[in-house]
Amino acid sequence: MTPQVSARRARAVLVALSLGAFAFITTELLPVGLLTRIAPDLDRSRSQVGLLVSGYAIVVVLASIPLARLTQRIPRRHLLGVTMLLFAAGNATAALAPTYAVLAGSRLVTALAQALFWSVATATVTGHFPVAVRGRVVALFAAGATLAPVLGVPLGTWLGQQAGWRVAFAALAGVGLATAVAVVVLLPSYPPAAGGAARGTAPDGRRFILLLVATALGIGGFMTLQTYVTPFLLDVSRFADAMLAPLLFVSGAAGVVGTLAAARTLDRWPIVSLLTPLSIGTASLFGLYAIGGLRPGAVALLAGVGLGYAAFGSGVQNRMLHLAPGSTDIASAGVSTAFNAGICGGSLLGGALLSPSGARPLALVGGLLTLVALTLLAVDARRARGSGPSRPGPAGPAPTKAGLPTSPTAAGQPA
Repeated sequence: MTPQVSARRARAVLVALSLGAFAFITTELLPVGLLTRIAPDLDRSRSQVGLLVSGYAIVVVLASIPLARLTQRIPRRHLLGVTMLLFAAGNATAALAPTYAVLAGSRLVTALAQALFWSVATATVTGHFPVAVRGRVVALFAAGATLAPVLGVPLGTWLGQQAGWRVAFAALAGVGLATAVAVVVLLPSYPPAAGGAARGTAPDGRRFILLLVATALGIGGFMTLQTYVTPFLLDVSRFADAMLAPLLFVSGAAGVVGTLAAARTLDRWPIVSLLTPLSIGTASLFGLYAIGGLRPGAVALLAGVGLGYAAFGSGVQNRMLHLAPGSTDIASAGVSTAFNAGICGGSLLGGALLSPSGARPLALVGGLLTLVALTLLAVDARRARGSGPSRPGPAGPAPTKAGLPTSPTAAGQPA
């Protein structure tokens, strides 16, 4: 059985792991903001520094499921503690890297740590809460990742510009070390199979595979445009360079709003909370293709894309906890693989289309991909309603008025 954990301790674990998610996503994207600083310092081209981001995502795709299988018997306290220590070591090595090869090697270590983190963190952080509020917990945990592009990357970029790019990576190493200490202190040690969210509440292998396919298509659609949103805003919407930072902030802030809104709906309407953001994102992508040249409309639609992308991610993680046909750690690794496959595929597709066709068609192609994902999920939901409701897992303790458990027994109740 899952050990009894107080509500306060469960919340503290949630905060610590959300901070870890914030640190990982910031680290993944930071070379983009510091590209012009890293390239001349290590005597490399900007495109070579850009490979530090795409290569990072490829490692996560390849390593997530194998690492989840290799470590599925290790207590999560030890595993997550070591994972955050590896994250800290990787960033410390990056801060001291004398050559591009050493920096690339440090990124490899950090990417492996991220692959493992995303495989186990969702089930770990939700396992100490009742089933009735786990959707809210998933969204609050995802808020850390959503804040990274809005807050973490700009702050890291600013710090790198002021004090040098190495200082930015050193600061992230400090965050990783602090998170590792918090995890070891707060998280109890128990066999992974005894975790409250170790198994899906309504396991269904066929629907889970469909969820993975829709996730890769949906994220790929978003990233077809998002990767090259800067040339779209400059060439299609004809904004000035000085407006790029505020516009990207609008998109990121909308993503935070979408994640927080999902926290209020995921538990009661999990299917609607999955389809609605994907619908908003699809409509916004088609809208950008149609009227992206009108600046006020482009701003609103850009916010719609950011909101849809972030809230869709929370919805996918929540559905994974329902449909996982076996271990939720392996299922979460599958979701992480699908996400990063979508990121890589969307980036490659957008790059292939950009040179011959310009930036405008990226919104159309991205919208078509998200529309296919939306159609798959909508048809699946309709079939599920027609065949009757899935047999749910144990309901768990009733939530309190605040939505979280108030007693050690409630917090430790297995699902």
